[in-house]
Amino acid sequence: MATITIPVISRAVTPSSENGRRRLPADHPILSLLDEHTTLSSAELKKIHARMLRIGLFHHPYAASRLLTSCSLSPSRNLQYALLVFDQIPQPNLYSWNILIRAYSSSSRPDLSLQLFSRMLNESPHYPDRFTFPFVIKAAAELQMLREGSTLHGLVIKSPFHSDVFILNSLVHFYAACGCLNLSRIVFDHIPQKDIVSWNSMITALARTDHYNDALNLFQVMEQSGFMPNDVTMVSVLSACGRKGDLELGRWIHSYIKHNEITQCLILNNAILDMYTKCGNSADASFLFDSMKEKDSISWTTMLVAYAKSREFDAARRVFDEVPYRDIAVWNALISGYEQNGRPKEALAAFNELQDANVEPNQLTLVAALSACSQLGAIETDMYSKCGDLENALYVFRSVKKRDVFVWSSMIAGLAMHGRGKEALDFFKEMQEAKVKPNHVTFTNILSACSHAGLVEEGRIYFSQMLPLYGIAPDIEHYGCMVDILGRAGRLEEAMDLIKSMPVPPPASAWGALLGACVVHRDVKLGELACQNLLGLEPRNDGAYVLLSNLYAKAGRWEDVGRLRKLMRDQGLKKEPGCSSMEVNGVIHEFLVGDASHPLSERIYKKLEEITARLKAVGYESKRTQLLQNVEDDVAKEHALNLHSEKLAIAFGLISMKEPMTIRINKNLRICEDCHSVAKLISNVYEREILIRDRYRFHHFKQGRCSCQDYW
Repeated sequence: MATITIPVISRAVTPSSENGRRRLPADHPILSLLDEHTTLSSAELKKIHARMLRIGLFHHPYAASRLLTSCSLSPSRNLQYALLVFDQIPQPNLYSWNILIRAYSSSSRPDLSLQLFSRMLNESPHYPDRFTFPFVIKAAAELQMLREGSTLHGLVIKSPFHSDVFILNSLVHFYAACGCLNLSRIVFDHIPQKDIVSWNSMITALARTDHYNDALNLFQVMEQSGFMPNDVTMVSVLSACGRKGDLELGRWIHSYIKHNEITQCLILNNAILDMYTKCGNSADASFLFDSMKEKDSISWTTMLVAYAKSREFDAARRVFDEVPYRDIAVWNALISGYEQNGRPKEALAAFNELQDANVEPNQLTLVAALSACSQLGAIETDMYSKCGDLENALYVFRSVKKRDVFVWSSMIAGLAMHGRGKEALDFFKEMQEAKVKPNHVTFTNILSACSHAGLVEEGRIYFSQMLPLYGIAPDIEHYGCMVDILGRAGRLEEAMDLIKSMPVPPPASAWGALLGACVVHRDVKLGELACQNLLGLEPRNDGAYVLLSNLYAKAGRWEDVGRLRKLMRDQGLKKEPGCSSMEVNGVIHEFLVGDASHPLSERIYKKLEEITARLKAVGYESKRTQLLQNVEDDVAKEHALNLHSEKLAIAFGLISMKEPMTIRINKNLRICEDCHSVAKLISNVYEREILIRDRYRFHHFKQGRCSCQDYW
């Protein structure tokens, strides 16, 4: 887009004069047709225009401006025709200039608004007034043109309207839109007589840029200043609260809205719903949703996401089935909800439904569907990095000419999942050199890369730089990643200290990461504390019970193991069974622990016996400490370990896939140490590459080694 030059004028800005304007009856019959409440088609407007030209009415400034208003601001507006009308007006008055500048500032061509403003300064006797400036500043904000907007600010300062709240509010929004939050705050602080729009503009700017604590603090200052917030205020406050992930505060804000009788319109109700969803509280979200008299697509989609995030998939599906009109956003919510919460088969089933319903998928749909394919190990899709074909992923990445933040973030994520943390950090540096600004997702992937590769100090540095260098406040997901980095490295007390220092109540993800680390490093005391806090937030989290049970089993505390299992049975909770899946000749094969349901089951178990014998010949001894059941007999322990699903899948791969095809397996849980050792040995003894994607990462076994360097 060409740079638009706004000439600086040295003349004082003064109100325009309309001396000599001919008088015209306001009730002229033609003008009555141009009533602002009347919707006219383009054809009707052209007829009126022609008639006004015939009778000489068009040359009257007032009449011309009425026609221009109808062409520019009516629901059926035609700005191209409006500009033609404008250029035919002999001496357009200031009102006419403002009408067209305003219309273009809200159009798909805000640059033309700035061009008209330049024309007005150079070609007309009029000077901008308190209506002109907000419109043209809005155009500069839409284009994020900091230099031009700053020039406009200079004109405002020199004008009689330098203290006009309407203009200053538009400047608050402009600087925020350009990413200059400090300048936005300076303008706000110097508004002599603030109105509700002033406060709303600043609070919204802070909330949208993740300065949620500042947004909430400013809301308190607003109250103390005697201003009563409205629904617009509360939408921004709720957004800040949701981004912060503070459920207790969110409930208080909801109560505040009711107590102060702030009108709960649809937009505000949707904002409350979104806040509960982001805070992970599907119960409160459901209660509000059921009470809403009016719902739109956003309402239904948000409720669906709330259930999916809480892993209440039946409820999520029920909401989907009840949606009156299923647009692509609703389909995406369902497919992504399944895919992001470990239900890839259901995600693909929903994607097939979408196709049967003749709904056109968009980019988000395809990304979710391809990611679901990757979780099932379907290498035939193009989702290379998530399917384990990292080299092809890199090739595709290098072939992309225009790499936005999403492309860079996806590649960093792919490297992170494969344990190539240092390369992921190199890509981040390359991304910065390409002048691509990182976002929240980028830093989640960067911290994940540090976690998978054991880059503790690097993780600390990037975490500490997020806000001061990149203007991105760490959210609960980033804190969870940092807890995981410290926990995996065995720095459990440091991880606990970080949880205590979080600016919001620690979420379930942080306690879950700490509990998982305690299992790996066998810290029973801290593990019990982490589990207690995790269950306090998610009482029906079966994974929490299983992890603590595993921790007790590793410590030989079998009575505690039995107590937890009984507690799970009493609450109707079941452990998620270990499941490994793989694709052979376009067919997905699944294996459970001790599975005997496969048609080739007999051959699979014979192959497994052969594998065990060959591995023992090269020194393999089963890691019996990995057995999480109270089995005293060593032979029985070894047999139980041989039943793990990934071993069955590897055996099936060896008998069904020709050499040198890579055996690709997807595991729904974290791979255990014994299976990890077996996979390394098989890759060497049988000279076969094995790729296992567990719940957290890829393990690429080749020639007796794993890509994770035994750090997972």
